[in-house]
Amino acid sequence: MTTAAPLRPSRLRILVLGYIVRGPLGGLVWHHLQYVMGLARLGHDVYFLEDSDDYPSCYDPEHDRIGTDPTYGLRFAADAFARVGLEGRWAYHDAHSGRWHGIPEQRVREVCRSADLLLNLSAVNPLRPWLEEVPVRALVDTDPVFTQIRHLEDPAAREQALRHTAFFSFAENIGRDGASVPDDGLPWQPTRQPMVLDAWRFEPGPPDGSLTTVMQWKSYAAREYAGRRYGMKALSFKPYLDLPQRSAATFELALGSASAPRERLEQLGWSVRDSRLPTRTPWSYQEYLRGSKAEFGVAKHGYVVSRSGWFSERSAAYLASGRPVVTQETGFSDWLPAGEGLFPFATPEEALDAIEAVNARYDFHCRAARGVAEEHFASGKVLNELIEGAAAYRGAAT
Repeated sequence: MTTAAPLRPSRLRILVLGYIVRGPLGGLVWHHLQYVMGLARLGHDVYFLEDSDDYPSCYDPEHDRIGTDPTYGLRFAADAFARVGLEGRWAYHDAHSGRWHGIPEQRVREVCRSADLLLNLSAVNPLRPWLEEVPVRALVDTDPVFTQIRHLEDPAAREQALRHTAFFSFAENIGRDGASVPDDGLPWQPTRQPMVLDAWRFEPGPPDGSLTTVMQWKSYAAREYAGRRYGMKALSFKPYLDLPQRSAATFELALGSASAPRERLEQLGWSVRDSRLPTRTPWSYQEYLRGSKAEFGVAKHGYVVSRSGWFSERSAAYLASGRPVVTQETGFSDWLPAGEGLFPFATPEEALDAIEAVNARYDFHCRAARGVAEEHFASGKVLNELIEGAAAYRGAAT
C-alpha cells in the first residue's frame, strides 16, 4: 500500500459511477443521484458515468423485464438530471451497441483524462480503459458481508476490486470489536449515504398514516461462508410476520420480488403494494415517504448477524423527510443516536415498544428524525470525509 498525494481541496474533477439508466427506480436513483448533487454543491466539477457492462442489465419497469435496450432508462435519466439542474453532466456507455448517450464520447474521454477522483458506487460498473488512469479510484461497498464473501470466493471479483485505490463500506463497524464481517484483506473505511437535505422537504407526518417501507423480499440467494449463513430480508422478517395482529398500528409494504408471499402477508394484516408504483420516479418515491407515518423495516439477515453497522439509504431518506424510523438493529446504534426519531429493535417486543414510543410523542419524533439526518447524513460532511479518506490511500490489499 502506498500513500497518495493529497487531492486538491478546492475544486476537483470527480466521476461518479452508478446505476440509474439500468435501474430506473425512485429510491435506487436517489441513492446515486445525491452523490452527484452533493459534490456539485461542494463546488466540484462532477460527472455521472454509467456503463451497460457486457450482459443484459437494463430494467424496464413498465414491462417488468431485463434486457439490453436502455431506451426507458435513458429517458428516465435525462429527466432526473434535468429536474435537479445537472443536465449535461451524465453519460451512458452502451457496450452492446458501441454507442454513447448523454455527453458525447469525445467529451467523456476528455473528462476522464483530467479527472482527479472516481467513485464507483456498489462496484456496479466495470473500470473500462478510459477510467484506469484516474489517479484515485474509490470503491464504495453498499452491500457489506456479501461483497466481502464475493471477494473471498470469486477471484475475478477480487481482481476487479483491486483495480481501485481506496475502499469504503456502509458496514460502519467493519474491523471493530463485536462485528464479524468476513475479512477479505481490503483496507475498508466506513462511509454512509449522503443526503442532500434541501432536496427533501420537511413537514410533520400524518399521525393516522401507515408505517411503511420499500423492500425486496429476496435480492439474491443466501450466502454461506466459514460455516455461517448470511440470508436476505425474507429470513429477517419471519419473527415479525404477526406484528400487525399485535399492534393497533397499520403497516404497509411496497414489496418487490416474485417470491414474496403476498397473500400470506395480507392474511396476517399487512397491506401490500407493488414496489414499482411508489418508485416509478424519484418524485413519486419522495411523496410515498412523506405520506407515511414512519418507517418500519428489517435488514438483510447477513447485515444483522454480522453486526455490520450498515444503515439503509432508504431509512436515511425517511429521516430526512422527517419520518421516524423503526428498523432492525445491525449494530448501527454503535454510531447513530437511538431513542429520538430513530429506534433500533432486535425482537418483536422491542419493535412494538418503539412503535408505542413514536405514537406517544409523534411530532417530537418527526422533528428528531430530521435532526438525525442533519447531524449524521448531511451530504457536505459525508462527502468531504469520503474525499479525505480516498486521498489517504493508493493501493489495495495485502
